[in-house]
Amino acid sequence: MLAEKRILLIIGGGIAAFKALDLIRRLRERGAAVTPVLTRAGAQFVTPLSVSALAGQKVFSDLFDLTDEAEMGHIELSRSADLVVVAPATADLMAKMATGLANDLASTLLLATDTQVLLAPAMNVRMWQHPATQRNLATLAGDGIRTVGPNEGDMACGEHGPGRMAEPLEIVTAIEAALGAGPLAGRRVIVTSGPTHEPIDPVRYIANRSSGAQGTAIARALAALGAQVVFVTGPASVPPPEGVEAVQVETAQQMLDAVNAALPADAAVFAAAVADWRVTGASDSKIKKSPGGGAPALDFAENPDILATVSALKAGRPALVVGFAAETDDVIANANAKRARKGCDWILANDVSPGTGIMGGAENAVTLITAEGAEDWPRMTKDEVARRLADRIAGALA
Repeated sequence: MLAEKRILLIIGGGIAAFKALDLIRRLRERGAAVTPVLTRAGAQFVTPLSVSALAGQKVFSDLFDLTDEAEMGHIELSRSADLVVVAPATADLMAKMATGLANDLASTLLLATDTQVLLAPAMNVRMWQHPATQRNLATLAGDGIRTVGPNEGDMACGEHGPGRMAEPLEIVTAIEAALGAGPLAGRRVIVTSGPTHEPIDPVRYIANRSSGAQGTAIARALAALGAQVVFVTGPASVPPPEGVEAVQVETAQQMLDAVNAALPADAAVFAAAVADWRVTGASDSKIKKSPGGGAPALDFAENPDILATVSALKAGRPALVVGFAAETDDVIANANAKRARKGCDWILANDVSPGTGIMGGAENAVTLITAEGAEDWPRMTKDEVARRLADRIAGALA
């Protein structure tokens, strides 16, 4: 899928630079030509000789190389590629890109290019979470820069958290998606995520516990495979991923309306924790405690069942409808019953009992239930669950 594609690979300074060597190998296996640019800091971790040997090309590193610059080589390099990839993309490189600095070959190439750019960030967790880095990330996203990762896990510095560079094969998948070569290119997928808030009055509401992390990870993984993703999200604590069409809603009815508006689609993944009931006649004013005490009387109505509604469509039903079953007891039995009752194709069942730490946590343990049976997946990060599910969806739609 990457045959004859030209990749300009900028290798930044960081321990993750060693992964760039494997990335070069993976890209060349797929027929891509890789032109490497090694920063001065990057050369502290990998040698120009090893990079050149794997790429089969000269390594560029000096902005003021007289031979290369006789023909304005940095301009030619920046514009002759089909895609510019920065891996690892350090906090320093991202800051230079966000502010338009160009004081070395790598930053000059990135400022001079009119080619699409993909970053694979890698840095210490505190650096990644620093407000300055997050501001720079938002600026770059606004400029149309794509990102893949970072992942969460143990780091060379001994800390744990987000900041690990995406694995080479993840970056390859993101490159294929950026070049329109991913397995889901041309496919439209709806993903719902987060909780819904059903108002009681202007300050109170009914909701389910949900951070939106799993739905966000699924949307990101599908987009990385080239899908056009419509991301319908309730008021989640996790922001929507980049590169998707995000639709913000609050109530179950609004979520159903947004899903209907997004149809038709090739697949739909309903990961949202939708409230089952709403208060009828929600008050326009804050409900006050009565002088005599006692709880207010609230009347409830059942919310629309989004998964069942879409599964039952006669016209415009997605070819693949995937639901989630968050259970605390008899997980597999309840999930099997839910799949039959809702009419969806797949259900991902998980145990959200308090002792599992899954609800609101960084990991998930799911069982994929289809017409063929149940398949247990090992406990893994929510990003890994999302990537495995996205791969399965790509295979089902192939």
